[in-house]
Amino acid sequence: MSEEKLYAVKDDEGKYWDFEDRDGFWKLSTASCPTTAEEKDAKDVIYEHGGHIVNLIEEPKKVVLSEKQAEIVDFANSFYLPARYISNNSGEDEELLMNAYVNGYTVAKEKRYLVELDGLVTTDGGKQYLTKKDGKWFACRRMPGMHQDFTDEELNKAPEWAQQLDREEVTDDD
Repeated sequence: MSEEKLYAVKDDEGKYWDFEDRDGFWKLSTASCPTTAEEKDAKDVIYEHGGHIVNLIEEPKKVVLSEKQAEIVDFANSFYLPARYISNNSGEDEELLMNAYVNGYTVAKEKRYLVELDGLVTTDGGKQYLTKKDGKWFACRRMPGMHQDFTDEELNKAPEWAQQLDREEVTDDD
């Protein structure tokens, strides 16, 4: 978060001072400029016209978590003592998960890889790719519905020969 702050002055009726026209309190939707970066200006308005300072802060950024980390935070939401649950289940990620619990989070998309079987082609010259179905690894041209985009974890469980092959990261465009 930046150190810069914005200030608004609000009166007891819920109206905001207009710092542009400096002519009174208005509904937020009608004030030309209801904020100032100068704390002194806001204090001067309070001294002369009343009201109180409203500090405006930036919304904290959501934390990016893995699926496993997100599961911990999700379960903590239903736990009697959420902070204790996170502390007991987070290991070295405790501060990250606490921030996610407080500020919200998004789940990082796990990188996926396509493995071209270099030099191996179909009879019509089509490229072949590492494919897995029903626990078996084989070569197949690129086909929708076939399991051909793999995570690091999946490729680390592949046969040793397949682990040695070059991997190409798959983007959402592919």
